[in-house]
Amino acid sequence: MKDILEVKKLTMDFGGLRAIDNLDLDIQEKEIVALIGPNGAGKTTFFNCITGLYQPTGGDIVITPPGKPAERINGLKPNYVTQRGLARTFQNIRLFQNMTVLENVMIGRHCRTYAGVASAMFKTAFQRREENKIVQDSYEVLEKIGLSEYVNELAKNLPYGAQRRLEIARAMATDPFLLLLDEPAAGMNPQETRELDDLIIRIRDREGISILLIEHDMKLVMSLSDRIFVVDYGRKIAQGTPDEIKENPVVIKAYLGEDLDAQA
Repeated sequence: MKDILEVKKLTMDFGGLRAIDNLDLDIQEKEIVALIGPNGAGKTTFFNCITGLYQPTGGDIVITPPGKPAERINGLKPNYVTQRGLARTFQNIRLFQNMTVLENVMIGRHCRTYAGVASAMFKTAFQRREENKIVQDSYEVLEKIGLSEYVNELAKNLPYGAQRRLEIARAMATDPFLLLLDEPAAGMNPQETRELDDLIIRIRDREGISILLIEHDMKLVMSLSDRIFVVDYGRKIAQGTPDEIKENPVVIKAYLGEDLDAQA
């Protein structure tokens, strides 16, 4: 299988602080990869570099979307990164709380529209057809995520776990080939976490979307991941399968601790 994302020697400096230090990472088609490490290890900074929120100090970020040529995306603004097929969620819920569930997903879908300002101003037939398709496509995403029953509910009225899934639905509405999830299980109860586990597997298996996730729930990480990358102080200290990571003494010392087996 080919790499759809290849990160080489990624470096990110903030003044005199090096948050990411020559980090390499790769993801293949239809693969679930986890990025783990202690708090402050640079995981979210890595996501911010990949998705255009930060301009890396050094290194290369190369994507190869299915059926398309490789492209270096360093320096692209976030909206252009999204258009190229990378979508993400955030640690803290960033929904439009006073908009409906459907409207939240429609906002994500708008990056795949083509009607210009003139079409919107004059309500052309093309613009109306496109808006109708946005509604239809957005509802289909909600069905896939299991949120269609909340279609007209305000986002702020959803249970916490459903709000987390709505963020994933909005990201999926952009038609990504790679979905980046930043601590998707944060704050979830055990039942919600099990539902999230099932959802991530469905997204990979049914939609063919590769997934990169940051997560502190080691049980979730070990059950989901094909491969795991471990970082500490911005450096990669290990990579491998879940079984390899559980047995790696460097990882155990830096992060996982003696209770890994109990968590897994």
